[in-house]
Amino acid sequence: MKYYKRVLIAIIGIFFVGLGIAFNAGTMFGNDPIAILYDGMRSVLRMEPEQLGLISNIINVAMIVILFFLGKRYINIGTLIYIVPFGFFVSIGTYLYNVVINQNSFIQRVIGAIIGCSATYFGVSLFIVVAIGLDPFTGVVMAIADKIGWNFRKTKICFDIVMVLIGYLMGGTLGIITLLTVATAGPVIQYFSDVMKKYIKIDNEIK
Repeated sequence: MKYYKRVLIAIIGIFFVGLGIAFNAGTMFGNDPIAILYDGMRSVLRMEPEQLGLISNIINVAMIVILFFLGKRYINIGTLIYIVPFGFFVSIGTYLYNVVINQNSFIQRVIGAIIGCSATYFGVSLFIVVAIGLDPFTGVVMAIADKIGWNFRKTKICFDIVMVLIGYLMGGTLGIITLLTVATAGPVIQYFSDVMKKYIKIDNEIK
């Protein structure tokens, strides 16, 4: 597959991640470990829910700065591609949620949560499969794992717990989606990735 096609698929994946984060935040059922940090910072700065995309961009840029000092070798084209449209996609997701979901309806909020989790898992899987690099948070986890000598899985679990605690203490919404994503994200993303690899063939050589 030509490299520009991989980049295009990665951007589609980022769109679904942004959409998923926005839908999950809109339901008020909680956020995944990274999105709860976005939501917490938004709360601290007293910004509107519609500004979640802006906050996510600011935090992602901050994570790249941290990554530069912890392990700059993990900064690559994929990292930059991830952050450029991400906040905009979250803002689009927030707008779409407000259009299609009635927050006062429990059933519709449940539907919104299903869409949010599914979109996030699907988007992350797409980004992984095209193999153009790491998002800022994954890069930081990899760098921390190198520094302390832990494997990625153990480091990621501890990192997510810290993100949840920080986000919650800042005012981010902790709820069933938080627990659900912690329990199911890994297996579901792995499943989606395995399925997608059958249809998206990646050459080792950049073309």
